Amino acid sequence: MNQFQMLEYAAWALSAVLGLWMLLDMIKTNRTYDEDLLTSSKEGQIDDALVIDPPHQGGHK
Repeated sequence: MNQFQMLEYAAWALSAVLGLWMLLDMIKTNRTYDEDLLTSSKEGQIDDALVIDPPHQGGHK
């Protein structure tokens, strides 16, 4: 096995790992957030819904 073949296998392995990571992240995101929130098109709607500390919503003064 030459270096090019090893590099090719490494690239396929990396793409498989990234694909699996993206799939798992998609599943986690779908379980965490409501579909209406994820597909909203109103600007700021997601930011307003995810505010954890309301006094800091407008930024630092």
